Amino acid sequence: MQRLILVALLLLAALPARAGRLRIVADIAPVHSLVAAVAGAQADPALLLPPGASPHEYAMRPSEAGALAGAELVFWVGPALTPWLERPLANLSKGARIVALSEAPGLVKWPLRAGIEGAPVPASLDPHLWLDPENALVWLGAIEAALAQADPAHAAQYAQNAAAARARIRALAGEIGAGLRAATPGPYLVGHDAWQYFERRFELPPSPAIRDHEDQRPSPARIAALQALGRARGIACVLAEPPVNEAEIATVLAGRPARVVPLDPLGTTLPPGPGLYGALLRRTAQAVAACGAG
Repeated sequence: MQRLILVALLLLAALPARAGRLRIVADIAPVHSLVAAVAGAQADPALLLPPGASPHEYAMRPSEAGALAGAELVFWVGPALTPWLERPLANLSKGARIVALSEAPGLVKWPLRAGIEGAPVPASLDPHLWLDPENALVWLGAIEAALAQADPAHAAQYAQNAAAARARIRALAGEIGAGLRAATPGPYLVGHDAWQYFERRFELPPSPAIRDHEDQRPSPARIAALQALGRARGIACVLAEPPVNEAEIATVLAGRPARVVPLDPLGTTLPPGPGLYGALLRRTAQAVAACGAG
C-alpha cells in the first residue's frame, strides 16, 4: 500500500504544471457561488448571467460570449432553466467540458407545478433545484470531480474546499429547519412558483403563486381565484421577485393592505461569490418567517 501511494504521488508530481488558473464559467449566481467555494484560490469563475437577467431568456453580450469561448469548464443547471444557452454552448464552448448539473446523479427532482394550488405537471422538470440544500451537496461533489479532472495537481485542495462547503451548508440547513419550525409561518403568496424545493425540504405548505412561470402573466380567472383564496386565508403578505410588479400584486389582493417582501431565487441583490448561496438560503428563510408572521 505504501508503495502504491508513493507511485501515485510521483505520478502526480510528474504532471505538467498549468500555465494559469482554470478558466471557468457558471450560468447563474447560485451555481457560481458553489463553484467559487470549491475552486477557492485556484480559479476565479466568471458569472454568465448578470444580476437582474432572466435565466429563461437572455441575449449575451460580447464579453459573455468571449468568456464562453475561452472557458475550459462550464457549469450550468441545464436546458430546463436556460434553454437559450444550448446553442451558444455548442457553438462557442467546443473545447470546454460542459457540466449540466441537473443531470448529476442523486438529485432530488420535482416536476413543475401549475395553478394556484400547485398541481404537478408530469414530465416537466422544475429547474430551481438549488433551493434544496441537499441538491447543493450533490452539486458540490459534481463540481469537485470536474475541477479535479481538469486540474489534478490541486485535487486535494478542491476536495478540502468541497468538504468545508458541505459542512457549512449542512449546518445552515439545520439552523433554517429549526428556525422555521419555531416560527410556524402563516399563509403568503409568491410572485411565481419557484420555491417548491425549499418548501418541500423544510416541510412548508405550498405557497399560492401569482404566476406559474416568471414570464407568464396571470389570467383573469387566476386572478379571481387568487383574490378568493387571499380573502379565505387572510393572506396579507407577498414574496415577490424584483422588480416588484406592484400593480399586479394590488390587483390580486383586491385592494386589501399587504406587505411585499422582495425575494429572488437567483439572489439578484446579493454580492456574487462563495457566500451567496448560504446568504440566499438564509434570506429565503427569514423572508418566509417574517412574511408568514403577517
